[in-house]
Order: sequence, then structure tokens, then C-alpha cells
Amino acid sequence: MKKHAIIPIFIPHKGCPNDCVFCNQRKITAKTSDVTPEDVKNIIEKYLKTLKGRGLSTIEVAFFGGSFTGIPMDEQSALLSVAFAYKKAGKIDYIHLSTRPDYINSKILDNLKDYGVDVIELGVQSFDEKVLRLCKRGHTAGNVESACRLIHDYGFTLGIQLMIGLPGDSMETCIASARKAVSLKPSIARLYPTVVIAETELAEMYKRGDYRALTTEEAVAITKEMYRILTAAKVKVIRVGLKSTDLISNQGTNNTVLADYHPSFRQLVESELARESIEQQLKDLLTKVEYGAPLSICCVSAPRLVSAMSGYKGSNRNLWHEKYPNVHFIFRGDESLEDGYFKLEKL
Repeated sequence: MKKHAIIPIFIPHKGCPNDCVFCNQRKITAKTSDVTPEDVKNIIEKYLKTLKGRGLSTIEVAFFGGSFTGIPMDEQSALLSVAFAYKKAGKIDYIHLSTRPDYINSKILDNLKDYGVDVIELGVQSFDEKVLRLCKRGHTAGNVESACRLIHDYGFTLGIQLMIGLPGDSMETCIASARKAVSLKPSIARLYPTVVIAETELAEMYKRGDYRALTTEEAVAITKEMYRILTAAKVKVIRVGLKSTDLISNQGTNNTVLADYHPSFRQLVESELARESIEQQLKDLLTKVEYGAPLSICCVSAPRLVSAMSGYKGSNRNLWHEKYPNVHFIFRGDESLEDGYFKLEKL
């Protein structure tokens, strides 16, 4: 049963100074109205009514949009004060926001602290200077490191968002970004394969042939290695890939996707990780039993990953039934197991 709930509040990118090549939020924002404190109150109230009685351990208000601390300070305070009132009343547990690395400084963090913010996610995207420049991010890797240090110094929970397959990217730059992220000790991370969306500079680069989008298979191959690096360092990967609903703004604007996009990308990545881990353990186990003897194996993971062990649309299960006809596979969840860890039990 899900124990953690998020109340999402989307803040348009009015605070963002940049036109990153992959983003069309400025065009969307031009068609939307500002979010007011009254809107925040109404959203929280609406969600709290639906969440009541579900036995949740934590409820979190999350301000999404990518550049929260770029909006004027008085507007930040007005929005946060509403969430903070619910937190002080014990109706929510955490306040969470996302922003840019170059919109973090002591004045900003002092204000966030005053309003009870708990989690700050940074849209880092890459630690490679060439990639950042080609994407017109407007900040450097050094800005990211400075922001992360400040966030830690203030006692906030740090999150880092990385993208895969940006202009100038490669397997090597993506892996290096994951390793650099680990060195900055975030608690959570998100991994997003680049999606080519209409009405962006990246879309024009794609149409001209100046940018080649990763295939789904290529994106999975890179992302699973980054996921492995992060989870091995005890960083919780809370999102892998964009949901289909993320490609439609909260005002209903359709962001047409021009290249490969898979709505179940996270399951593809986690299915591959599960297959590789379980197959290696299975090979080790089969060397210790009589060749061809019937065998029952229980594949165990955190409950959330049971479907990943079976594979996307049962792909792992089908593969193993074909490769190991004498082995009977059972899949089980175990609350005590960490996310991303898979083990076998001989029955």
C-alpha cells in the first residue's frame, strides 16, 4: 500500500531566465495565468479530501515547474506561507520544491527555511560543460556544486535531476554526471531521457538533422547504468522518464513528441536491471545443482519492483521459461529489501 502522497502544485516558468533548447515552458507559460496563494489553498484542500482515511504516513506539498526560487521573493513567500500553515497545523508533513542551480544563495535559502521547506531539487541535467553550453542552460557545473554545498549547509534534503541524451551527450558524459551527482550526496534523484517536444529549439535541430535523438533501447542502456550508480550509493531514484501526463501541461496544452518516447520507460529500465541481476545469481546457483534437475526459484525484491522482475509485459518471465525450462519461477515482494536490490531464494 502506498504510504506517501504528493500534492503537486505547478508553478509556470515565469522565473526562468533561459530558453533551454529542450524546453517549451515559456510558450506554455505565455498561455497560462499565475498561480495565486488562493490556488495553492484550493489545491491542497482538494487533495486532502481525497487522501483522508488512506492510512498515509506522509503527505508532501510539492511546487513543481523548475525555477521556483527564480520568481520574486514576495511571491515565493506568499505561496509558501499557505503550505507552511498546513504544515504547522499537522495536515501535511513536508514542503518540496524544484529550482535551478543558479537560483540558490543564502538569502533565498534563509527565506525557504523561514517557511518550512524540507526538500530542494535542482534541475542539473548534466555536469558536462559542453552539454550545458549546447543546451543553453545558462549555468556551469561549478554553479551546481556551489548550490549543493549551500543546500547541505542549511540542512535541506537535496535532490538532483539529470537528463540523458542531450546535445553533446554520450554514454561517457552521462555516466560521469551520475558519478558526480553521487559525490554531491543527494538523497533523491530523477533521471529523464531527453524527449524532443514540438516548439522547441531542439525540435528544430532534430528536423534539420543537427541532433540525433536516442532510440528507446539506447536510452535504456545508458539510464540503467546511471540508475545502478545512484542506487548503489543509496540515492533514491524517485522518477525515471516522463509520464505521459507530463507531456501535457496542466492547462491542457498538447506537447507533441517528435522522436522516440516510451510511456513505461521506468519499467523498461528496472526490468533490465532485474533481469541482469537475477540471471547472474541464477547462473551461480545452477552451477551448484544437478544439471537439468527440476528447480523452484523465488525472485524477491521490494514490493514496488515485483512487476519489474517479471519484466515489461512479462518479458523476463517469458525469456527465463524458454532458457531454463526446468526452473519454476515465483516472484515475491519483501518490505525489508531496498529499492533496486534483487535476490534469489531456492525453494
